[in-house]
Amino acid sequence: MSEMKQFSRRQFMHKSAMAGAAVPCFVSAAALGQPGKPGANDRIQVGLIGAGGQGRGNLGAAAGFPEVVVTAICDVSQSRLNAAIRPYKKTAKPYHDYRELLAAKDVDAVVIATPPHWHCRQCVDAAEAGKDIYQQKPLSLYPAESLAMKRAVEKHKRICQIGTQMHTCDNYRRILAEVRSGKLGKISVVRTINVLNQGPEGVGKAPPTKTPEGLDWNLWVGPSPMVPFNPTLARSSYWHSSWMDFGGGWIPCMAPHIIDMPYWALNLGLPLVTSCSGGRYIIDDDGDCPDVEEVLWQYPNLTMTHMMSMVNSYAWDAGSGKPGRRIGMYFHGVDGTLFGNYSACQITPEGDRMKDAPEVKVPELEEPLKSMAPTRRNVRDWLDSIRTRKQPGASISYHYKIGMAIALANLSLKLGRSVRVDPKTEKIVGDDAAAKAAVPQYRDPWKFPAEYL
Repeated sequence: MSEMKQFSRRQFMHKSAMAGAAVPCFVSAAALGQPGKPGANDRIQVGLIGAGGQGRGNLGAAAGFPEVVVTAICDVSQSRLNAAIRPYKKTAKPYHDYRELLAAKDVDAVVIATPPHWHCRQCVDAAEAGKDIYQQKPLSLYPAESLAMKRAVEKHKRICQIGTQMHTCDNYRRILAEVRSGKLGKISVVRTINVLNQGPEGVGKAPPTKTPEGLDWNLWVGPSPMVPFNPTLARSSYWHSSWMDFGGGWIPCMAPHIIDMPYWALNLGLPLVTSCSGGRYIIDDDGDCPDVEEVLWQYPNLTMTHMMSMVNSYAWDAGSGKPGRRIGMYFHGVDGTLFGNYSACQITPEGDRMKDAPEVKVPELEEPLKSMAPTRRNVRDWLDSIRTRKQPGASISYHYKIGMAIALANLSLKLGRSVRVDPKTEKIVGDDAAAKAAVPQYRDPWKFPAEYL
């Protein structure tokens, strides 16, 4: 039985009454007219689950469009909830438990921006509650979670956009056009990079600290194994990336943005074989994630690698000699190589093999998208999709393959061996222990939504 079904109407009505101030009533977008043909009072009622910096930024981007009204905000920290709801206090109700928010009738769509260990359960519950979803990355921490989320969204016919805002940036469109033009020739290898130097101290060591008043630590930890409160872990998405049970390490943190480009440009499916090696060699902090990981994904006629380091920030073309975060991707074709990142798109020919390649033109963006920041474009795509009921560009039906590839890498590292997948069945093959480890064991009373597998 789903977590939403276990949350009774009596609990919801009681806790909603305790939420306090009355707010105006808006007509639901889903209740008015045909999709794409809104009435005069038609506004999309949006709620937020997880009111940290990323969630508040996504919510603010949505609220900046006139057809959106913010009607609900949920967080397990009272101080964070108070700060997040302040700009929307005339229209939004506060919630402590996300299931209360999902049970509300005045919410059409939700932004889910909680730590990654919550993503699967909350996304599935939102789909079952009939809400459209803006799901922050990383999609999940386990391969089975990505698959369950995708299948739940599709079964319940919801719109789901993943928060990989770089999918909408101008330079990614340039890289997409160059790679798809064929000018590089047959591409056999893609190399991707994410490096940063935190130094041996990593995210640091916090002294034993009592759980702050107003923070429900039990609900924050949720389905993951219980751990003592740690202020660094609870701080934000950058910091909890250093804990495997809560952020999955730095490959789930950043690779969704980086390997999105090769997945998009080359129309990649699930990897046939995933191999990952690495470890925690230098950093000594409160976290437990590797400071070095090297991933190799094998696809039909293509190999893709990912290099992750948190203790050295040199990255070939992306290096400058000064410590800093650097990302990059190399498309190695028989006729040339393209190096790209958020702003670069550099092509190096193999001798004269590209001498007759035509100039590639990138279609111009229509106004007003041209003047929007990538995050705002991504949200605009989501809102348009809610109207038309056509999935957005970074939909979960596309992105779940990226989520699974990343989760398979961490699974390979944990097991110390390669993991094989049959893309047709979307199942791990030839390794019963790996197949079992791909499905998380949630802490009671939370249950993994195994019905979607």
